[in-house]
This record gives sequence, structure tokens and C-alpha cells, in this order.
Amino acid sequence: MVKRGSFKIFLAVQKALFLREFNMRFTVSKTGVFWTFFEPFVQVLVMVLIKVLLFGSATGNFDFAIFLALNFTAFNLFKNIITKSMGAFTANKALFVYKQVKPLDTIIARMLVELFITGIIVLCFVAIGLYFGYDLNVQSLPMVVLGFLWLIAFALSVVILLSVTNTFYSSVGKTVNIMMSFLMFGSAIFYTMDMLPLEIQNLLLWNPLVHFMEMIHGYYFYVLDDSLVNYYYMALWTLIPLYVGLWFYRKLEERIISL
Repeated sequence: MVKRGSFKIFLAVQKALFLREFNMRFTVSKTGVFWTFFEPFVQVLVMVLIKVLLFGSATGNFDFAIFLALNFTAFNLFKNIITKSMGAFTANKALFVYKQVKPLDTIIARMLVELFITGIIVLCFVAIGLYFGYDLNVQSLPMVVLGFLWLIAFALSVVILLSVTNTFYSSVGKTVNIMMSFLMFGSAIFYTMDMLPLEIQNLLLWNPLVHFMEMIHGYYFYVLDDSLVNYYYMALWTLIPLYVGLWFYRKLEERIISL
């Protein structure tokens, strides 16, 4: 018998975990399936209606519906990676009896499920945009893709740290879920930073998500830019939680498995 290498074992574990997580997400509740795919569209529709009712139909120099679709896609991807993966250790502890399955594998599998779902949502948004004749031209597609990839890396680094702490202190997960509601309003999803007074800009720019959102829509729309984005700050918020999270994970892996 040919012994499989560690990478092949990792791929096999990820395939099995991905299928398991996917089946659990989409066979438990039909209502949950509906909201998984339609929540982003409802969010965009509601915010466009609010904007039209309060401020009229004028959209300035960019399409507000596309702006919202882009921003909600990015924010929901970050939020779902965090909230869905944060409890992966506890939810999959029965699988840790198999030596091939590591706690960290369960986080990666849940993240891949979220990426798959987001990919479908993006295709739906693009199809709707093309059908209704929206201008989907992108200023710099490589930079927009880079912004999303960096956002995914940031979410992964944060969720590793949160998963470890949430395993031992369940209140962490509850606190994070509450914080996500506040982050949605303070992360440049409904607005660009240059629309705000300088004092509010200086306050919100402490939020690293603001920089990711400004980068993504700044490179998507020709009339926007990334002048307020601090890439060094984004790198710090990606690397420091990753280092701390992996350090705690290595120290506590055996305890996580034995819980």
C-alpha cells in the first residue's frame, strides 16, 4: 500500500469536511437555504429603497445599487467566515478521534463553504446586473480581487484567534455576533469615507474593515479612490491576529481535542 503524503491527507480531509459542512448547511432547514442566498439581495433592495425615499433617485457619479451589492458581498463574506467558523472546534469535536482531522481543518472547511456560497451569490449579482443593463465595468479587476483575497486572509487570521478563545469562553462568540451588527454600520458599506466629516473619518478609520471596504470599492469605481486606505494598518491587522491565534492554537491544540 502506498503511503499518502501529508498534503494529500489534508486535501482528502478538506473534501470530506467540506461535503459534511455543505450538507449540514443545506439539509437542515429550507428557510435557512433561502436566506443564505437571498439575504444579500434583500439587503441591497431595502437600502436602495431607503436611499430613494430619503434622498431621491440621484446617485452621483456611481451606481448605488452596484456599490451596495459589492460592499454587502464583501462584508457578508467576512461576517459569515467569522460567525460560521468560530464554533467549528466545538461542533466537530467528535471528529477529532481521527488523527487525520485537526481542529484547524474544520475552520478551513467552513471558510471554503462560505467562499463557495459567495461565489454563487456573485454570479447571481452579475447575471442580474447584465439582465437589467447595469454598467459593470471595473476600474481595476486585479486590485478588487486582491482586496477580496486579503479580506479572506484577514477573516481567517481573526477567526483562528476567536475560535480558540471561544472554545474556552463561550461568551466570546455571543459578543462577536453582537459586534457584527455595529460593524455593518461602521464599515463604509452604505457610504464612502469622503462623504463623512473629518472627525467621523478619523474615528471610523480605526476600524480595519473600513480600509478593506475602501480598497475594494475604491478600485471598482472609476470615480472613487483608495486615498484613505492604510495598507500597513491592514497588514498589521492580518498578521498580528494570525500569529497570536496560531501561537495559542499550537499551545492549546491537545486541550481543544480532549474537551
